[in-house]
Amino acid sequence: MSIDRQSNRLEEVASGKRIEAVIHERVLEAKPAIEFQQFSLWYGKKQTLHDISMPIPKGEVTALVGPSGCGKTTLLRSVNRMVDLVDGLTYEGDILLEGNSIFATDKDVIELRKQMGMVFQAPNPFPMSIFENVVYPLRISGIRQRKKLNHVCENSLRRAALWDEVRERLSESGLSLSGGQQQRLCIARAIASDPDLLLLDEPCSALDPLATRRIEDLIGDLRGQYTILIVTHNMQQAARVSDYTAFIYLGRLIEYGPTSQIFTKPYLQETEDYVTGRFG
Repeated sequence: MSIDRQSNRLEEVASGKRIEAVIHERVLEAKPAIEFQQFSLWYGKKQTLHDISMPIPKGEVTALVGPSGCGKTTLLRSVNRMVDLVDGLTYEGDILLEGNSIFATDKDVIELRKQMGMVFQAPNPFPMSIFENVVYPLRISGIRQRKKLNHVCENSLRRAALWDEVRERLSESGLSLSGGQQQRLCIARAIASDPDLLLLDEPCSALDPLATRRIEDLIGDLRGQYTILIVTHNMQQAARVSDYTAFIYLGRLIEYGPTSQIFTKPYLQETEDYVTGRFG
């Protein structure tokens, strides 16, 4: 791919110019779970996302990186339509999930969200027992059989690498756990309904280094079982946990490719400057 490394795309973006994203061939060759198609989004008159077109490879971990306020979390939350809750929101373009528009008029947003597990920056266990935290998605789906609930609880906690630590404490409040355990509990809750996607919004930002390592190991264990889209400000974390990395700046996709290449030999100087810490 021939790239002009002399032009400064970030200055062009800041001046309001439209630029073409650089997407590596390997991304385009992968089977997509999600596809953003010329997706733009406004909060009132303020445009937050600009013509985002990118596939998210199925069964892989994709990291969204970029400076604070660049639109990473907005893009992530567009996938499960959490942004719909914001007054004055408008959008153009489309987002496809397994080839189908998430904005189709007959799309049930509640059912859409059941296909996706969401984990936020700060652990947010519910004020109920560890057991009830995990099986909550099943409860709201009307599942009451104790055998089924027990099986899902144990299986989800095992997959979240938490079962051995809490198996004798299932009746205790989820709030009694440490911060790292609470975040793994939230991940167990997110996967209890067997979603297609996991959306992780800075899942380690409130955790200490040891708890962060446990979450990163868990993401590695879940690779292949789910399509995982993660927002992170931590470049080292993106390099450790993801298969693909997308660099976003002021609401525009700048470069998107295999993580190994984005961090060692990106096509753009701007990408290299960002991932090596020269700005941002």
